[in-house]
Amino acid sequence: MILVGIDPGSQYTGYGVVRRDGSKLTCVDHGRFSLPSKAPVPERLGRLSEHLSRLLDQTCPSAVAVESVFHGVNTRSLVVLAQARGAILAELGRRQLDCHEYSPSEVKRAVTGSGRAHKDQVARMVKLLLNLRGGKFSADATDALAVAVCLANSLRVERIRDAAART
Repeated sequence: MILVGIDPGSQYTGYGVVRRDGSKLTCVDHGRFSLPSKAPVPERLGRLSEHLSRLLDQTCPSAVAVESVFHGVNTRSLVVLAQARGAILAELGRRQLDCHEYSPSEVKRAVTGSGRAHKDQVARMVKLLLNLRGGKFSADATDALAVAVCLANSLRVERIRDAAART
């Protein structure tokens, strides 16, 4: 099963693609979409949608998770971030993909066991859980991989709960 995690942003949007085989998780791809900061918002959102569309075409995921907004530095940046999430959700809806949303604290709890973990703790655990070696990862990509791990854990719990309900 291929799962995609997305950490939305108006300038950088992180993505992480993982494969789940039973309880084993493997990183397939990760990175970030860079959007031109000086471009008008509609152009940035259009480019974000194009980048996401290409990623979804390449990976054919079973499900996608998007981190939800919890606060912004200021009102303007919060609005633009919400618009970026809207562009992402619209593309996922257009494709009728199984879409999940998780708060930052849910993602942190799924990866580290604590909803108040710091970014460096999340990054360390993502590397351990996915057996990633060396190299430097952008914070956006690491956060997106954490979202994908959260999705994998959540789907596994749902499957177990459904199986228990049937017996």
